[in-house]
Amino acid sequence: MILRKIEPKDNAQIAKVIRDVFDELDAPKVGTAYADPILDTLFEVYQQPRSVYYVVENEGVVLGGCGIAPLENGATHICELQKMYFAPEIRGTGMAKTMIENCLQFAKENDFTLCYLETLSFMKAAQKLYTNLGFKAIDAPLGCTGHSSCEVWMTKELQ
Repeated sequence: MILRKIEPKDNAQIAKVIRDVFDELDAPKVGTAYADPILDTLFEVYQQPRSVYYVVENEGVVLGGCGIAPLENGATHICELQKMYFAPEIRGTGMAKTMIENCLQFAKENDFTLCYLETLSFMKAAQKLYTNLGFKAIDAPLGCTGHSSCEVWMTKELQ
C-alpha cells in the first residue's frame, strides 16, 4: 500500500470510498461529509494554502484518505482533520494512525497549534483511535463546517 498526496485522477475514487462508507454504515447523508458540495473535487480543494489530503492506494485503487485544512470560520491557529474514511479491506491495518500522524505533522509544519475534528457518535472505532492519539472530547463544535449531524467534537493540542 502506498500513502501519498491526492492527485486529480483520485477525485472520483476517493468520493466513492467516502459515499460507500456512509452507505455501509447507514449513516446520515445530510449534514455530513456525504453532502459536501466539494466531495467530487477534493484534489482542487486541498490545493489551498495550509491544506493537504493524503490517499492510500493499493495496486492503482484508492482505498481511503484523510486531510488537514484550516478550520472553516475558525481562528488561524486551528486546523481540522477532515474526511478520514477507509474501505473495509484496509481497516485495522494501521493506515489510519499513520495517515493521521502525517496530517498532524503537516499541521505543525504549517503553524497550527490546535487540531479539531468532528465525527458521528456511533463511529466508536474512530473515536478510540482519536483518543489514543491524544484527542480529547469537547462540549460544542468549533468553526462552521456545515456538518450539523456530527455530534462528537474533539481537539488535540499540537506541540
